[in-house]
Amino acid sequence: MARIIISQLGGPDGELGASLRYLNQRFAMPYAEVKGLLTDIGTEELAHVEMISTILYQLTKDLSIDEIKASGFDTYFVDHTTGIYPVAASGAPFTVTYFQSKGDIITDLHENMAAEQKARTTYDNIIRLADDPDVRDAIRFLRQREIVHYQRFGEPYRTR
Repeated sequence: MARIIISQLGGPDGELGASLRYLNQRFAMPYAEVKGLLTDIGTEELAHVEMISTILYQLTKDLSIDEIKASGFDTYFVDHTTGIYPVAASGAPFTVTYFQSKGDIITDLHENMAAEQKARTTYDNIIRLADDPDVRDAIRFLRQREIVHYQRFGEPYRTR
């Protein structure tokens, strides 16, 4: 399970990229209320990084070598043991190419809305694969927050 959940830490649509996207975009944002929105959601995304990292740690901390091999976590284990390191489920390490910041309010808000939908889809996929009810509950919570963030990024369009 850790092998797929890790994508929401360091994958192309994961929480680390989202937090950095929003916190970087805020510097060029011309409207204080939208800058505040980016700061609030970017900070919340950092909390999601913590949640995903905690789930990963709990899923991997007591794995035996046989369990590591059987779960396909062996290639990760070779490089990181059971330390938390941001990679995609495919094994590709986190890269800043996963997020964009253009400095244009319309472009950046649309980028953010799309990012939230991609993250929601990734959470949907994880829920389909997860069999642990505790993991599923936490993932459902995070999925719901993606929906809220999507809605919040649409607010500036309705208020201008």
